[in-house]
Amino acid sequence: MVSQEGPATLDRCFEKMKMEGVVITEWKDIPVELLMKILNLVDDRTVIIASGVCSGWRDAISFGLTRLSLSWCKKNLNSLVLSLAPKLVKLQTLVLRQDNPQLEDNAVEAIANHCHELQDLDLSKSLKLTDHSLYSVARGCTNLTKLNLSGCTSFSDTALAYLTRFCKKLRVLNLCGCVEAVSDNALQVPFLYISSPFLAYGCPDLRTLDLCGCVLITDESVVALANKCVHLRSLGLYYCRNITDRAMYSLAQSGVKNKHEMWRSVKKGKFDEEGLRSLNISQCTYLTPSAVQAVCDTFPALHTCSGRHSLVMSGCLNLTSVHCACILQAHRTHTAYPHPAH
Repeated sequence: MVSQEGPATLDRCFEKMKMEGVVITEWKDIPVELLMKILNLVDDRTVIIASGVCSGWRDAISFGLTRLSLSWCKKNLNSLVLSLAPKLVKLQTLVLRQDNPQLEDNAVEAIANHCHELQDLDLSKSLKLTDHSLYSVARGCTNLTKLNLSGCTSFSDTALAYLTRFCKKLRVLNLCGCVEAVSDNALQVPFLYISSPFLAYGCPDLRTLDLCGCVLITDESVVALANKCVHLRSLGLYYCRNITDRAMYSLAQSGVKNKHEMWRSVKKGKFDEEGLRSLNISQCTYLTPSAVQAVCDTFPALHTCSGRHSLVMSGCLNLTSVHCACILQAHRTHTAYPHPAH
């Protein structure tokens, strides 16, 4: 499948080649630069087919392809990954999300052994993967900044902790539904015999963390995240029913504590708004309005107003009184400039 811009782009490429006296008589004669432009216009399935045309194309794709999604593969995905991994050594983004779980540990190990430049890896819904996969990723993909493990239910907290020892550049981590892997042990407790700490300590640059459905975590984890992950922008705690007010107050206190860093950045001309911009506490029924309001007041980017819901509290009927600053501002405006009577 070629995009709508494809034909025009190809015409320009061929016209340029004609002007430069380049003559194409066989597929293998297509210059690498043109080949990669063509492949940028087609879907990932076609890219894989193209890699089998000739050795020249295979080599060009091997060293030129940086992003690939194999989610379209409904059969034999594991075998396909095993065959492709040694050839795609320059990959930076790899999407292996599956609706029909096929991926196994040996395929992830192959990725880790060959794709050392990976920065973004999506393994979501890979129900067959075990701790072995996380150990492999930890050893071979240390440049990861984004990792999606949502729906992977067979990992342990020990393997997740091991991962964070080596993948210290992680900024986005999706652990939604990883019930067994996400506990207080994985998120904040240091190793007994190893000085390197776990997630909150090992990945201090985290920006986004989704713990949806991770029912084993408690306030201890959130406190550790608040204290150590000072750049955290988005936190998902949906259905984390052991979370209480202590977790909320720790988030609020961390925001107050780190505000001076924001002003320091402003003075240096490097303004980058710190603090939470998205928080999901749906179904966290132990929370009280005062604690959640404290978080909302500390982080002005959290909104409860219509169309801007970045503080999500569905299922928490006792939190209906929590409102962002927009509500108060709207009330003041209405009071100062009331509508004329009809």
